[in-house]
Amino acid sequence: MSEINFNNADFFHSYGVYSQIPPSDRVEIAMAGRSNVGKSSLINKALNRKSLARVSSVPGKTATINFYDLDGIYLVDLPGYGYAKVAKSEKARWAELIEGYLHDDREMALIFQLIDMRHPPSADDLHMINFLIDSEIPFVIVFTKADKLTKRERTERMEGFAKEIPCFDHIVSIPFSAQTGEGTDEIRKIIQEVVT
Repeated sequence: MSEINFNNADFFHSYGVYSQIPPSDRVEIAMAGRSNVGKSSLINKALNRKSLARVSSVPGKTATINFYDLDGIYLVDLPGYGYAKVAKSEKARWAELIEGYLHDDREMALIFQLIDMRHPPSADDLHMINFLIDSEIPFVIVFTKADKLTKRERTERMEGFAKEIPCFDHIVSIPFSAQTGEGTDEIRKIIQEVVT
């Protein structure tokens, strides 16, 4: 595939029930992470757009799987997990959506697993990472909100992640900030690499 034009992106469709999602017909790269970790902000930054992906300050707002057409591939924004103030039935629907998507026979090139750099990974984050490792789904960890930490705090958190996250030495990780743009070039480069 030729060079991706990151400005050539459009919202394609969102699906609230797994059975609505059409079969995979092109390469897909998905964003996973807990509620309010910054998935929509990352998509907007990577695609040079202010509000292609709707950003909300309310956790748990993305309750659908959202597909974005990026120059012939799909970027897929998965619903955030781990938000406590949601009805059990809604949580079950989200789980079915996310698991259905990840277990399906799709052209999954990569998952960007987002983790808030300011905090240790949650139990849900670790569950997801272990699932990706066990399922042999290629993934990269993106540490979001990197601009919120001082240099010392950042060093401490990276040392912490090395102990907290399984197989950390073997996982590519990228500090990212939607505010400063740190990490955006690396994310674009990885997307380009996995689709060519």
